[in-house]
Amino acid sequence: MPFPDESGPLAVLDHRPEWTAEFERLAGVLRAALGAQALSIDHVGSTAVPGLAAKDCVDIQVRVAAIDEDVHTSLLAAIGFRRRPEPWNRVEVSGGEECRKLVFAPPVGARRCNVHVREEGRPNSRFALLFRDYLRADEDARRAWGAFKQRLARSVPDLSDYGQIKAPATEVLMAAAEAWASRTGWHPAPAPAPRR
Repeated sequence: MPFPDESGPLAVLDHRPEWTAEFERLAGVLRAALGAQALSIDHVGSTAVPGLAAKDCVDIQVRVAAIDEDVHTSLLAAIGFRRRPEPWNRVEVSGGEECRKLVFAPPVGARRCNVHVREEGRPNSRFALLFRDYLRADEDARRAWGAFKQRLARSVPDLSDYGQIKAPATEVLMAAAEAWASRTGWHPAPAPAPRR
């Protein structure tokens, strides 16, 4: 759920090339704050897919060795990021497994984004990378997914309702993504080894 300062009309926009540069800037800020805690910082979600319509909110995945709620919250709070409090922003089911996560909103007045902290090698971090890579690779799926989201946003302007309706459609999309992964031998790129 958005914090009060994040409210605004729901809109799914045509892809904007500047989303990549905005991710890079945010990744630099996060890398400086998290240091060795961040094994990898990935641009995920729809803004990470060239040509895909998306909400103007950059999704970032920070892969960590293990979630430490106190440490990660403290490091991100020091640069103004706010942990989202809802239960679904702390645990998600992916690949039939319950996986821990933390989600952070940007500082008040900053560029809209969601920072998803997930554990390296867990099904939920794989899910985010597969979603992105499949839609980057499959033009027909990318076009259909973007059109679906734009139609949905026009007819269901409430963000919560939009998310509830989009969830089962995402499952269908990800079934196709899993078939693509099997067919192509796709595996998520591992996080780089920590620097010594």
